[in-house]
Amino acid sequence: MQLVISRSGIPVHFGITAANVHDVNYLQWMNETQLTDCELIADKGYLSLGYQTSLFEESRIRLVTPLRANMKNRLSEWNAGYRYARKRIETLFSQLCDQLMLKRNYAKTLDGLFTRLCAKISAVAVLQYTNFLNNRNINRLKHALAV
Repeated sequence: MQLVISRSGIPVHFGITAANVHDVNYLQWMNETQLTDCELIADKGYLSLGYQTSLFEESRIRLVTPLRANMKNRLSEWNAGYRYARKRIETLFSQLCDQLMLKRNYAKTLDGLFTRLCAKISAVAVLQYTNFLNNRNINRLKHALAV
């Protein structure tokens, strides 16, 4: 599953690929259909200088990734602000897996899997919106329905 979220942690776009599809290939498909003129903060799975360059030239998408420990010849744009955003992303994935049991879905077909993933990600958006309306931290999903 590929999930794009905003810096504040709100799900924006998601998709499902086969297990043998590399992360960069999905981003290329998304580039052709959805994203333009934005900045994506990604993990090391998206680390490809040639692809980052072509992505920026074609769609003005700036892909920022941390460098691996053995990459000494490249200048890193990674800073504390990106680290905070990556932490927010990882927290959302943890909430999806733990609180909404994303990995436990019992789907029998691909359509059923997609439907259940849509429902769970939509539930996150509804809980975040509920927190927003009640002037609470939008990412405290467990507390969204508490009085």
